[in-house]
Amino acid sequence: MLASTVGGYVAGRLRTKWVGVHTHEVFFRDTAHGFLAWALATVLGAAVLTAAAGSFAGGASSGLASVAGVSATQSAESGGPVAYYVDALLRSNPTASPVATDLRATRRELARILTTGLRDGDVPAPDRTYMALVVAARTGLNQADAEKRVSDVINQAKTALDNARKSAAKLSLWLTASLLIGAFSASLAATEGGYVRDNWNRNPTGR
Repeated sequence: MLASTVGGYVAGRLRTKWVGVHTHEVFFRDTAHGFLAWALATVLGAAVLTAAAGSFAGGASSGLASVAGVSATQSAESGGPVAYYVDALLRSNPTASPVATDLRATRRELARILTTGLRDGDVPAPDRTYMALVVAARTGLNQADAEKRVSDVINQAKTALDNARKSAAKLSLWLTASLLIGAFSASLAATEGGYVRDNWNRNPTGR
């Protein structure tokens, strides 16, 4: 709000004086000058933040890939929107050979199951059963305790996801409100700056 006010006021003060223009027309033009100053600053700010965020995300992704030692080919083979369905085709009984199962592959598979289930609203019962079998094979828990742990984790993930969605919605509302307040402040400050400019030209001594 403060930045928009300063920008609108400067835009009003720096304009040239309009001769032979009605007072209402002057007010309208000053308001438009302030609004345009706010719009230009908003577009430039969004462009700078988007470029910075993209650069940061790209650098972070490169750094994580370098640290993890994951090649682009391996990443493409392990990911993708159909990876969950491929996992469903190749599922085996986790209790058959739990020691031979790769822990990293198991973690990625469970992560894909959770991601797909939470995206669709909930994890299906067959996936819950399979996850409980994997947890039981890995942790040594009995089936009932493993199923309870799976249900608790899914509920925690759903709660965290709901909280994130609510926070994003609140942030969007506050961002929209701040933009509207900034536009109003810039327009109002521009009219004040234009009024001061016109009156100063009429009475330069300030008396």
